[in-house]
Amino acid sequence: MKNPLIINFKNYEEISADRAIRLGESARRVAEKLRVEIVLAPPHPVLALIAKEIKIPIICQHVDDEKMGPSTGFTVPEIVKSFGAIGSLINHSEHRIKMNSIARLVERLRMLGMASIVCAQGPQEVVEISTFEPDFIAIEPPELIGSGRAVSKENPTVITKSIEGAGSRSRIICGAGISDRDDVSKAIKLGSQGILVASGVIKANSWEKKITELASGMKG
Repeated sequence: MKNPLIINFKNYEEISADRAIRLGESARRVAEKLRVEIVLAPPHPVLALIAKEIKIPIICQHVDDEKMGPSTGFTVPEIVKSFGAIGSLINHSEHRIKMNSIARLVERLRMLGMASIVCAQGPQEVVEISTFEPDFIAIEPPELIGSGRAVSKENPTVITKSIEGAGSRSRIICGAGISDRDDVSKAIKLGSQGILVASGVIKANSWEKKITELASGMKG
């Protein structure tokens, strides 16, 4: 991944059953039309199906710091890679884990050739996480997640301070409250190298129109 627009499906009712496939198809069409790197983070039960049916990059919403083999009920990187995942979100605000687990998972994904996208709540946390050298750090102030108030407008210095804090160790992508083209374009102008969005797409009346709008912001 270089400059991804990541769509996190979360566990919204709107994407349950075969609707997750329809969302994936919408994203694929936009990616091909606009030549924007769109990456999907579907719920684990449908990940393998989307990876097989929709020719678009797929990542996990979360992976566990557990061993491969006798570890019932956990999602481990080696297995999801075998089903087509190219990486994973780690430490989302809705699924926080300890720093030592983050460090081990980043290294494990690196050894597997998978992308690591570690979520951070603020610039100070970005500095700590960047020492593990994940591929991306997604800056997401928790109070803005799902709010419709984008960090790129509400508090743009969070983005610029995060970029400064990460230095050359990790690339910063922007999430939390992203809901329209202007939110995206402002984040990109501030130096964000990607976007992480969820409800801004999932709750939209037309997935394809909303993804097209946000993707167009990636192009300036």
